[in-house]
Order: sequence, then C-alpha cells, then structure tokens
Amino acid sequence: MTRIDNVSLPEFGRAAQSPSLPDHVLRRRIDETIARMNASALDVLVVYADREHCANLAYLTGLDPRFEEALLLLDRGGNRLLLVGNECMGYLPEADLGLQVELFQEFSLLGQTREKSRPLRSILTDFGVGRGIRVGCVGWKYYRKRLVAADSTSEDGQSPTAIDLPAYMVDLLRKLTGGESNVVNATDMFVNPDDGLRIINEPEQIARFEYAASVASDGVHRVLSHIRPGVAEDDLEHLMDSRGLTLSCHRMVSFGDKARRGLASPSERRASLGDAFTTALGVAGSLCSRAGCVAAGPDDLSDETRDFYPRFIANYFSVVAAWYGAVRVGAVAGEVFDAVEAQRDPQLFDFALNPGHYIHLDEWTHSPFAPGSRTTLKSGMALQMDIIPVSRGPFCCANAEDGIALADEALRERLSRDYPDCWQRIQRRREFMQETLGIPLDASVLPLGNTPGWLPPYVLSPEQAFVARPLT
Repeated sequence: MTRIDNVSLPEFGRAAQSPSLPDHVLRRRIDETIARMNASALDVLVVYADREHCANLAYLTGLDPRFEEALLLLDRGGNRLLLVGNECMGYLPEADLGLQVELFQEFSLLGQTREKSRPLRSILTDFGVGRGIRVGCVGWKYYRKRLVAADSTSEDGQSPTAIDLPAYMVDLLRKLTGGESNVVNATDMFVNPDDGLRIINEPEQIARFEYAASVASDGVHRVLSHIRPGVAEDDLEHLMDSRGLTLSCHRMVSFGDKARRGLASPSERRASLGDAFTTALGVAGSLCSRAGCVAAGPDDLSDETRDFYPRFIANYFSVVAAWYGAVRVGAVAGEVFDAVEAQRDPQLFDFALNPGHYIHLDEWTHSPFAPGSRTTLKSGMALQMDIIPVSRGPFCCANAEDGIALADEALRERLSRDYPDCWQRIQRRREFMQETLGIPLDASVLPLGNTPGWLPPYVLSPEQAFVARPLT
C-alpha cells in the first residue's frame, strides 16, 4: 500500500574524494578486450572517441578527449597506439598503460597547425592494417539490420557494416583491407546487454560510482531544499556541485510549462506555487533526478491537477517500489519489466522510455528492460531506476531516479573488505529503503546514492514522502 508519511532522510555521507582506479584495472581491461578480439577473429580494433561519445575509450585508457577526437588502435598481439590531436598531447593517460602515443593533427580544431603528423593511411598501414585484415570499429552504437535493409519489415538482428565512425576513416579502412566485409562494427563487445565489457563492473569501479552517486544526489537534494515560489532556475544551478567530476549530461532545472521540455537547461524562469518542476544532475557513473510539484500539499495545486496529480504520483511510486523489489542477481530483465508494468495504471501514465537502464561513464549505456527480454541480471551490473512517466491526464511530473549496483556474495565480500566506509553507507541506505520506506530489497541490491527511493510529492513539504508499507 503506497501512502505519504513523515520521513526523515538520513545524512548518509560520502567519501572525502573519489576512490582511484588503479592502472592494473585498465591493463586488465585491455587484456580482456584483446581476448574478445581473438574470440571474434578480429585482427585490429579501432576505438574512436569524441567529447560526447568517449566512454569506451575512457574505459580502456582513462582518456576522455577534451575539445578533440581520439583513436585507439589495438592488435591481437597486444600492440596499442593512441592517436590524439594538438591539445590532448598535454592530457595523456598514465605511461604505465604501455600505450604508444602519436600526434594526429586532423583531430585538432579547425585552424590549428597540421604540418607535424603523418597521414592516417601511413599510420594504419604501419600498424598492420592491410589486405585481408579484419578490423573491428568501436564507436558509440551498434545497429539493427532494419536500418540498412531494403525491406525494413523483413530483417532484424545486427548490421555488422553499419558503423558510426567518420566516413573518411571507414572508407580508408575498407580500401586498405580490400572490402566492406572486412571492416565491421564491434561496439557490442563493450555494451551488449548480456556480457558487454562495460556492463559488468569491478569493485573498484563500483566504489567510484558510489562516490559519483553521492555527489549527484547531494546536488539534487540541495536544489530541492531551496525551491520556493519566486526562485529562478538559474539561481539554483550553482547548488549542483559536481565536485570536479566529469558531467555525463548538462544540468537541468525547469519550472512550470517549461518542464515539458525535460532536458532543458536552467533559464531565468521563476517558480510559481503549483508549478510542475524537474531537476537532474548527471556525473560520470551516476545521474540523480527528482520531479514533482512546487507545493506544500494538494491545496496548492490548480483545479486541473488537484485530483489527478496525487493519484498519478502515488501510482508512480508503486511502480518504482516494484522495480526495486524485482531487480536482483539472477532476475530476468523481461520479468522485471512485467513486474513494473503490472503496477502501472494505464489510465494515469505511460512509460516514456524503458523502465530502467545500465549506467557507466555514459549516462545511458544500454537497457535490457523491455517486454520479453531474456537478459539475466548479473553481479557487477550498475543500473538506473530511471522510470519516466508521461501523464495521460493534465500535464504533471514525477521522477525519483537513482542508481544501484548488483553484487553477489563474493562481490559484496570484496566491497566490504576493500571499501569498508562505502559498504557501511550502502548498508545504511538499504536499511532506510527497507525499514523506513518499506521497499523490500534482495541482498544483491546495493543503493549507491543519498536519496535512495525518497520521493516527496510536494517539494515544499520535504518531510512528507511516499512509503510502501501499510499503516501500523
């Protein structure tokens, strides 16, 4: 039974700084990537990155290119060459990774000098790209056959030759290797929902995600605590302190009708009593979002929403609680979808997107949560409870997005041993969600942020939040 109750959100705290990611973790990731290349009969892997789409490269090297693009070349023998432009030559990964680095000035911004680097053809040829060589290209996405099929209704599955690297690179690779079939999209190696390399996380990465989730949720909580009628969106933005972490998306604060444009950045717009609101802060490894009403209770709502909004957001919280109760190591993602769909009142709202997804250095890595999905949730996965309701009645908002990790007994033991303070925060969050909010959690579910499951429907009454337990 979902209801509103007096809820005091505890101070869970956070680490003084983000835990480091040891170089041996990156070296192991490169070794695992080379093993996947061999299993896929790929001779060379080409990992491309730009400012917006750098998660695969950063996963392997720690480099998220600034201003420019970058390219990592790996071969089956373990050779590794990193190409960067002018400005990233001063922003390189640690030398312990064993990367050879070469300046490729076509990655530099327009107007900068380009006289000091070799042509890409020479670089690729010297690295071993030639006739008959099989090259895997890693960009941002992999694509379904229907994207390129002549009859889009008859073909599905993966299209290996649909590649999202720049055309000049792909054209050159195909020319050097002797044909289109020798150059394939290999992005699924990193992000496919079943066993992609970036889908299963090490304890070192989970500890970093826990710090990121603490930062993101603390920032959103500060914004919520300062919302008042008359406050401007851009006056709240500075409260979203990212602690120097790389943003995974732009900061978001919106009031009133502008909240329909959920991804909008803060503006000079001011809050009015009864407004819908939405806000979010995303840093690499986490995003926290809250949405609701600028109100102290239903009496502050408009005549149009006064009856609808309480039912809308209460049903939303029931769906959220069902998601947390269904996810666990060993759960089938399609069955998680069924569990949340069973709680959704179709007269109140639809799902805007999948009910939840994987998260990594990028905000949305992939999602297994779809009807009929047979993906089994595994230990080491980092997941977002990212259920966005689209009202079927008058416009209103609800959101309670936070992240979790899944961990079997062995991973829980490693986290408790190697990151005891992090582990204690996770245990306090689990206790809050189960004992205060009444949301049952499997032992494998590890809440990472500092607003776990907490949803006050009226932001001017933050001490009143939803719980999923009956009156006692």
